[in-house]
This record gives sequence, structure tokens and C-alpha cells, in this order.
Amino acid sequence: MSKLWALKKSIWVFHLCTGSCNNCDIEILDCLTPKFDLERFGIVLVGSIRHADVILVTGAVTRKCLPRMKLTWEQMPQPKLVVAIGSCALSTGIFSPGYNIVGPVDKHIPVHAYVPGCPPKPEAIIDGVVKLLGSLK
Repeated sequence: MSKLWALKKSIWVFHLCTGSCNNCDIEILDCLTPKFDLERFGIVLVGSIRHADVILVTGAVTRKCLPRMKLTWEQMPQPKLVVAIGSCALSTGIFSPGYNIVGPVDKHIPVHAYVPGCPPKPEAIIDGVVKLLGSLK
């Protein structure tokens, strides 16, 4: 956990969709636009989980996506941080009666920050990630 101090200034995030309606995904991408500019906090979206410090997970976990989510979690370097974004990632939301839903994200991998909403606004997503960074010791 000696690397945690470095995460406060520069954090690389990986976006993982586990079966959502894509509204949360659109809001995450909206955070990357010049209007909200996540990079001013040192937050950069990366294309490989092997380079990421934080996973931004959206959607209720589906049966088909569960092994992929766990594999992604295992391939991530230490220290591992997870942010669950949206009502579906927190509690399966409107998809809870579905036959293919195996639960919220925190049932399968540890979650360090929660951003509620359906979909959460970009300001809420940024606030959740920044509060996660502020909680690091």
C-alpha cells in the first residue's frame, strides 16, 4: 500500500460496464469532455486494466459478465480501488427481477466508493472519485 500516496496526484481509471442500460456509461464519457475536464484532477482514462489504479464499474452484474469482471479485478495491479457508479451497480436497480442478474458489484468484488443515481450526473461522478482520492492516507 506504499503506492497510495502517489494516487492522490495522478490516477488512471478503467471503465467496466457489467450490463447496464448505458446511461451511466454516457455520463462517464461526459466527464472526460472539456466541460467537466477530469484531467485537471490528474484522472486519466486508460485502455488497459494492467495500467489502471481504479475501476469505474457501471451496471448490475450479469451472469455472463461475472467471470470477466472477476478476471479484470485479478489482472489489476496493486493497490486496487473500485468505484460503483449508478443505481444498478449499487443495488441492481430496475434490473433486479431479471433472471440473468447475479447481484450488485459489491457482492462479488470489494467496492471503495459508491456514486448513486440513475444515471448520476457528471458532477456526482467527479465528486465520488475525488472523495475517494481524499480518503487515501
